[in-house]
Amino acid sequence: MKDAVGQPVDAERPYLLLLLAGIGVLGCLSMIGGTIAAQIVVPGHDWIADTISDLGAGEWEIIMDVALYGFAAGLFAMALAASHAHLGGIGWSAGVISLAILAALVVMVAARNEYGDADSDGVVIHIYLVYGLGLLFLLAPLAMAAGFGRHHPGARRALIGLAVAWAVMAPLFLMAPTTLDGLAERVLGLIAIGMVAVMAWVFWQRGRDARRF
Repeated sequence: MKDAVGQPVDAERPYLLLLLAGIGVLGCLSMIGGTIAAQIVVPGHDWIADTISDLGAGEWEIIMDVALYGFAAGLFAMALAASHAHLGGIGWSAGVISLAILAALVVMVAARNEYGDADSDGVVIHIYLVYGLGLLFLLAPLAMAAGFGRHHPGARRALIGLAVAWAVMAPLFLMAPTTLDGLAERVLGLIAIGMVAVMAWVFWQRGRDARRF
C-alpha cells in the first residue's frame, strides 16, 4: 500500500512508528509538566523575568533536569522515526541528524548544570550549547519541510510557521532585558515543543496507516 504520492506505507513498521510517536508526545509533556512543577516548588520564581535555566539549578534542579531528559528522549525518538520513515532526500537526512544532535545538546544542558547559578567550575560551555540549539531548531524543520510537504502538507505549513517564529524569537530572546527573558525563553520552548508534536502526529498517522495493511 502506498500513500498519496507513492510512498510505500506498508514497508514501514507500524508499532515502531507508534511507539516512537508516543515517546515524542511524552517528551513534550515531560517538558511542559516539569517546567510547571519546578515553577511551583522553586520559591520566588518569576516566570516572566526568571528563565527556565534558573529552575535547573539549586535544590530542586532534579525536576527540570528530568524534564529536559524527557524532552531529549522525544527529540531522539523523532530522529529514529524520521530515519525509519524516510520521506525525503538529503534535506530530510540533514534534518534527521539535526534532531539527533539536538537530543544530545539537550542532555548536555541538563547534565552540565552550568546555568542559572553562576557556576563557572571547569569548562563553561552553556552559551555554545544555546547557540547550537538556536541553529538546529531552525535547521531541522526547514530541512524536513519539503519531505513532510510531499506527504503531509499541513505538517509542512506548521513546521515552516514554527521555524519562522523561532527565527524571530531566538534573536529577541538574546536581546531581551532580564525583566522579560524568562517569558521569551518560554515562548521558544513552546515553539520547540510544537515542532516535536507536529512530527509525532505525522509519525503516529503513518504508523496507524501501516498497521491497517
